[in-house]
Amino acid sequence: MSTGIKDRAAVVGIGQTAFARALGESETELAVEAALVALDDAGIEPAEVDGLASFTVESTTEVELARNLGLGDVTFFSQVGYGGGGACATVAHLAMAVATGRCRVGLGWRSRKRGSGGRPWARAGLGEQPGADATPRTDDWYRPWGLLRPVDQVAMLARRYMHEHGVTREHLANVAITLRAHACRNPAALMGHRPLDRDEYMAARWISEPLCLFDNCLESDGALAVVVVPAERAPDCRQRPVYVHAAAQGFAPQQQAMVDYHRADPLAGAATACARALWREADVAPDDVAVAQLYDAFSPSVLFALEAYGFCGRGEGGEFTDDGGIEWPAGRLPVNTSGGSLSEAYVHGYNLVLEGVRQLRGTSTCQVEGADTCLVTSGESVPTSAVVLRR
Repeated sequence: MSTGIKDRAAVVGIGQTAFARALGESETELAVEAALVALDDAGIEPAEVDGLASFTVESTTEVELARNLGLGDVTFFSQVGYGGGGACATVAHLAMAVATGRCRVGLGWRSRKRGSGGRPWARAGLGEQPGADATPRTDDWYRPWGLLRPVDQVAMLARRYMHEHGVTREHLANVAITLRAHACRNPAALMGHRPLDRDEYMAARWISEPLCLFDNCLESDGALAVVVVPAERAPDCRQRPVYVHAAAQGFAPQQQAMVDYHRADPLAGAATACARALWREADVAPDDVAVAQLYDAFSPSVLFALEAYGFCGRGEGGEFTDDGGIEWPAGRLPVNTSGGSLSEAYVHGYNLVLEGVRQLRGTSTCQVEGADTCLVTSGESVPTSAVVLRR
């Protein structure tokens, strides 16, 4: 089975706002700013955009964005659910739309005031038991036991993973320290001014054992956008095109958002299903990937993704990070070369898509020499998506 979009669409524009703990603009204003930067990067006028893709949790609607940008007729629009699982899927939806003629110029975006805004899991009444006539929710089964936040849920998976495979906090530190080092070369990264060493990591306060402060993504405000066009138009745009070679979405049987504890193998979930679909479609294999941008809301997610997408065997993700395995420039597979969600900014992983494009344009601040193929993945513990980008 093939989606029929292989190399038929390209990302030709990228844009982002500043990242900060708190920005004064509204989420809509940030979305418009990022979109205008991306369109200017591509050399395309807003009036040409006729396709839109975003997240279901996006506060700015398609109509609001179109009105503020001055778009003409919009003939395609889609939204992707499950928060962090959606970034790559928005690119995939636009690639399908432009490849099949549903639209001519696609714009995808994510705008989030997570640093200065509220937390979706901190709403009033969280953890309370439903009334007798209430419809049960899946989270009613685990919130009473203290799994109130995404970090608590991922910590449970991480503890099991560490117990079964001998992975240690040293391996989690490898991820956090490496990504911080990458961020320190990136002027746009929120933590670019703060190097992290092993002693500081090990002394950090717990957030939810075995995950400490530095195993958690940043809380940040910002917005990002991409412009996608058909492959035949791409060479005429302002920047070097980056082609969408393969794309997939996926989740496994008995999936729940964030928690798969009732499944026989809770670590063989959404990313495993997505990876199978992705590599079936691609003409390349994991060994052909020069650089990867792996969703990193939490440091264990990088280890899970290394295994799910075939860069190493089951239980070998920790060992893969030893001896600089994911470091730039000399690692076996440089990962999250802008600093990722742990050290650049957290905007539901959309910055990973932009860094993948920069790597293949040759403009990253941690540029992998000769990079011609990049894997980008979305959220590890939720229904997810991934793309293979190529020059």
